This record gives sequence, structure tokens and C-alpha cells, in this order.
Amino acid sequence: MENISDLAQLIVSISILIVWVFRYDNIVSEFKQYGLSDLVRNLVGASKIALATVLAVGVWYEVPLVPASLLMAFLMICAQGFHVKVKNPFHKYVPSALLLLLSLFIAAFNYGLI
Repeated sequence: MENISDLAQLIVSISILIVWVFRYDNIVSEFKQYGLSDLVRNLVGASKIALATVLAVGVWYEVPLVPASLLMAFLMICAQGFHVKVKNPFHKYVPSALLLLLSLFIAAFNYGLI
């Protein structure tokens, strides 16, 4: 089960880095659609990249995975809320929903619930 948690951590980390580094132009247009400022976008991006780094490092070192994964889950819940707010099509909800589930799994596993 630990290998599955490690894999989930890497999937979340790599996904966040791909979206926030290599697809940043997409992020800019989405945050404009949501009506959020550049400051909020940058704070969210910095937070997600920092949390993704903690999750990736947690595969090899002892780091606070439960808080990091719960904070990532919170950000994914917020993403879901903004998709609802702007009435995006269903396929736009899927990535953040999957990352939400993976983040909750990581938190539950590392807290000892599963």
C-alpha cells in the first residue's frame, strides 16, 4: 500500500508541475475566467508548487505529508468550486477531482486510516 501512496504522491506532484509550469498560459486564462486577480493566481501557484514539492520529497524523506496533502485537497476543492461557479463543462472538472481524491488518499494513508 505504501507503494501506491508513493505513486499517488508522484502523480499529484508531476501533474501540478506540468500544469503550473508548462501550461501556465492555460492557468492565466482560467483565472481570468474565474475573475481572480494575478496576485491570487500567483499565491495559488506558489502554494501548489510548494505542496507538490513536499509530496514528491515525501517519497524519499520524512516530511509532513498529511498537512501537505490536506492543503492540496483544499485547493482542489476550491478549484471544483470555481468550475461550478463559471459553469465549465464536465471534462474541466475531472483533473482537479482526480487530484482531490489522490490527495485525500495520501492523507488517509499517512494518517493511518487505511
